[in-house]
Amino acid sequence: MTEITTLTQFLTTANTQFQVYDMGRRVQHIDMLAFQQIENLASSYPSPIQGHAQFAIVFWDASQQHYIWFLKLPLDERGLLSPAPRTQFIRMIIEALGRDPSQALSKEQQQKLANHPFSFKPTSEKLALFNALVKKQLGQVASPQYEFAYQYLSKQLKAEHWQEVGLQGLADICVRANELDHLNVLIDSFDFAATEVQVAVCQCLEHLEIDEQLADTVLEKLKLADNELKPYYLRALASDEQSSIDGIAHLAELNLLDANVLITIAARNWLALKETQTRKIFLEALAKQEQHFFNQIFADIVAIPALRTQLLSELRNPDRSEVLSAAIGGLFKVTKA
Repeated sequence: MTEITTLTQFLTTANTQFQVYDMGRRVQHIDMLAFQQIENLASSYPSPIQGHAQFAIVFWDASQQHYIWFLKLPLDERGLLSPAPRTQFIRMIIEALGRDPSQALSKEQQQKLANHPFSFKPTSEKLALFNALVKKQLGQVASPQYEFAYQYLSKQLKAEHWQEVGLQGLADICVRANELDHLNVLIDSFDFAATEVQVAVCQCLEHLEIDEQLADTVLEKLKLADNELKPYYLRALASDEQSSIDGIAHLAELNLLDANVLITIAARNWLALKETQTRKIFLEALAKQEQHFFNQIFADIVAIPALRTQLLSELRNPDRSEVLSAAIGGLFKVTKA
């Protein structure tokens, strides 16, 4: 019998259908071929976070009962999945379930699987967006919160009802932005919706590819917002590289690139760091923070495959400030130690 070494093999052998989602920096569906290449160590995981890959695997059998695994697996220094932990997880699953991942579990088995070392719990914001994405991709109806959220965003309800709007309902609307009039409803809502609702919408949009007109609207709100709210609008622009660049430039002009904003950029708007001037602005601001903070953030983003080459070149760039040179020197000291 062929040894099962990948999750794709296991779920295929078990006669299940499945979808895979990236739950790391941004919640996004992963193409099956791309996931197989990651599993086969043929390509790096594209958005590592603190040295790990985070996946959600949704699978179902002929009964149409759906199951979900949230998996956090370590990466090696090249950004490839470390094979041993993945193999350990597969062996745990086979030991508990045999080769049928949808079979009924005893309480002892459920507890064993629930507490395995590779599980993690997504934040409420990520979970809402994930649930919305899954329902849409599987052709299921949106959550019960959807209708009320739509009524609020389309001004069918009075403004004071904002506290009754659920995050799940907003996520359902955001993932359906290209359906019906949802895009216009979202754009118009930034003119009247309560700030708390706008922030929640931004927390959904940060995971999605957003329309250019919507990006323009959010960027204008970013420029007009109170300083403490600007990072939320910036996060919503994560998929739009140019809007992220413009938003970061705006914050830099106001001297607002503090630790919180720098974390926001590293976690969500890192695509903007592919642009030379934005990368310079970011690194110069990062160098003004404590050395341990600089080391931590730099180590996190240099692991992103799309940024690695550019960031490593910055370590030898002669055109940098003394502050940044000192921070890079401190980074090398820790690395050598």
